[in-house]
Amino acid sequence: MAVYIIASIDITDPEDYQEYARQAGATVAQYGGRYLARGSQIESIEGDWKPGRIALLEFPTAEQAWAWYNSPEYSAIRGIRQRASHSHLILVHGLPEQPA
Repeated sequence: MAVYIIASIDITDPEDYQEYARQAGATVAQYGGRYLARGSQIESIEGDWKPGRIALLEFPTAEQAWAWYNSPEYSAIRGIRQRASHSHLILVHGLPEQPA
């Protein structure tokens, strides 16, 4: 069952964050993930949540998502994101596939 990582990111150091952004995509793909959405064009529908940037990633399984997050490749750049932004990440389990 697919899982999704939702990241809410408020960038504090754009130059440093660009270094992270240049490297992150390859680590996601290496572990079977893909970006479904990312960017700062965000429209609030309800409530007062106003993130500066959102990234929505999909992985085939929770195991692959955790393998990516804890991987040597991602661990090597995760600190850049953490230094260059205030961020929150959550993992959401998708729904089981429905029969046609």
